[in-house]
Amino acid sequence: MDKISLTGMEFFGYHGVLPEETRLGQRFIVDLTMELDLRQAGENDDLEATINYAEVYADIKALVEGGPVKTLECLGERICQRLYAKYQLLEHLSLTIHKPGAPVAGIFKDVAVTL
Repeated sequence: MDKISLTGMEFFGYHGVLPEETRLGQRFIVDLTMELDLRQAGENDDLEATINYAEVYADIKALVEGGPVKTLECLGERICQRLYAKYQLLEHLSLTIHKPGAPVAGIFKDVAVTL
């Protein structure tokens, strides 16, 4: 299966359980890999036979920077639902949302959820 990946997309959002998270906001990093058949797009240089990754970026940006949710799981589900509904060529995706500033007592590089 062919893949299109967008990695390291950074956005500022207001998601989280704690009041400070929804008031102050924080950085979120999103990685996405989409699986689809790209043969026709490659053979015919046809944008209609692929997924426009600039549009995908805009879709993800709108959700991450939009209204707050409590969990990364909910945010991820919203992103997945939008992408599957909008892009009929999309057969499978892997989405990881990183929250490097998660309010966890301890030393860690990152907290992430993958759907």
